[in-house]
Amino acid sequence: MLNLFNRTHSSRTVIIAVSFFWIFFTNFTFFNHVLKIYPPSLLNSISIFSLTIVLLSTTILILTLIVNRWIFKPFMIILLMVTASVAYFMDSYDIVVDTHMITNIMQTNFNESADLFSLKMVAYILFLGVLPSWIVYKLQITHLPYKKQIISDIKTVALIVVIVAATILTFSKFYTSFFREHKPLRYYANPSFCLYSVGKSVSDACSYESKELKLIGQDAKISSNDKNRKLIILVVGESARADHFSLNGYSRETNPLLKKEDIINFSDFTSCGTETAVSVPCMFSSFGRKEYEGKKALYTENVLDVFTHAGANVLWRDNNSDSKGVALRVPYEDFKLPKNNTMCSDGECRDEGMLVGLQKYIDAHPKGDIVIVLHQMGNHGPAYYKRYPKEFEKFTPVCKTNQLEQCTQAEITNAYDNVILYTDYFLSKVIGLLKQNDNSFGTAMFYVSDHGESLGENGLYLHGFPYAIAPDTQKHVPAVMWFGKQFKVNKDKLAKKAKESLSHDAYFHTALNLLDVNTTVYKPELSILNGIH
Repeated sequence: MLNLFNRTHSSRTVIIAVSFFWIFFTNFTFFNHVLKIYPPSLLNSISIFSLTIVLLSTTILILTLIVNRWIFKPFMIILLMVTASVAYFMDSYDIVVDTHMITNIMQTNFNESADLFSLKMVAYILFLGVLPSWIVYKLQITHLPYKKQIISDIKTVALIVVIVAATILTFSKFYTSFFREHKPLRYYANPSFCLYSVGKSVSDACSYESKELKLIGQDAKISSNDKNRKLIILVVGESARADHFSLNGYSRETNPLLKKEDIINFSDFTSCGTETAVSVPCMFSSFGRKEYEGKKALYTENVLDVFTHAGANVLWRDNNSDSKGVALRVPYEDFKLPKNNTMCSDGECRDEGMLVGLQKYIDAHPKGDIVIVLHQMGNHGPAYYKRYPKEFEKFTPVCKTNQLEQCTQAEITNAYDNVILYTDYFLSKVIGLLKQNDNSFGTAMFYVSDHGESLGENGLYLHGFPYAIAPDTQKHVPAVMWFGKQFKVNKDKLAKKAKESLSHDAYFHTALNLLDVNTTVYKPELSILNGIH
């Protein structure tokens, strides 16, 4: 080891050594997925060996292009730490780090990050990040003179291009299958796909032309036919999947209280994204999934702004990380903080706490319609066991660690279902609050989860997979409506419509319809309630 530090090493040697290290120590998940599609055989072994050469060559190429003498050590150390973190999450939860996941990471708060902490994570960071970073830091690295370095880099790039091209041409049949039929496999390549995603995220952030807020629905008015004041509570769920609601036929009784209410259950509802950072702003925007872009939505008013233009009183209460930019221009209350949420213990604030003092807010607004958004912590993983009070631990034994790979799928499912049971209770309390105001308002609740969750099926955990390859468990979400006695709606017609395939695309227009808002931005054909009154 001392000899390693006492002699000098060229920057190219270090790049090649780090690339080898990454390929063979941080790509277990990548090769595991490759072997599932190309099981061991003589021919497949040769093809996978060629894939290793391509992956190694590509990694060397990327480092050669992005690292220079002035930032060499700091940049390599940063990349080593990032690659170690990516390896941990891929190996533990089988997730991929794409642009949406990077957005999630940037918007994750400390408490959410703490839920992911484990000794296994420390080991990954220590042995795959800190240790090799320390070695790079201690090495004596030499760089060629500037002009010679450029010529050397050009030669390296040219050689790699030749090697990659020759390898792909030699095994063209394999790579035709790999790139065309199994495109998602490349998402697991570490660190190349992560670096690509970071570059794309930066590019997307810089490419949006307008930074001025685009106003919409300024002509919004409450319908003159609406004689009664409205009190609407929109509940945004977190990581709840439709197939774990007993309302949708789940074998376990996870909705014992909701089934007693006169609710409308939507059995085939699809999310806009597979992560909160996409789904929540997409739900409240007017764009729909196909037209949605994060920056475009951030700089365009959403349905809450249209409510405000129409004269409604709007309040957002949040027991999650934040509103993901949706509630920037309306009153916002953070119920992750014990000073606001009176129902906190052991560092966990309960969703039920968002209802405390809500009647006081309602009474303080004697004029105008009221729209209240409650953003749940819900089934936020991986520490499902923290998300419900002890009295809701009906399904046992439960997984009581954030390292889901250490638990059986049954234990993970038990903990997850207990949270669904608590959400059922929470929604029944929301309905109870609305019933107390039934004589003064036309009351309604609309609950929809932001996205679903994987619980170990096919080795997948949590959420955030690229939408094109995400399993239905991450996209099929529960949705429920409840209406008070003064709210005019044909429940028989709505119950029939509830059996149709619906999605978050309907959320913006349905929310406007709930409040009887007339505006040019409203598209009646996209509203679930269109023609139901």
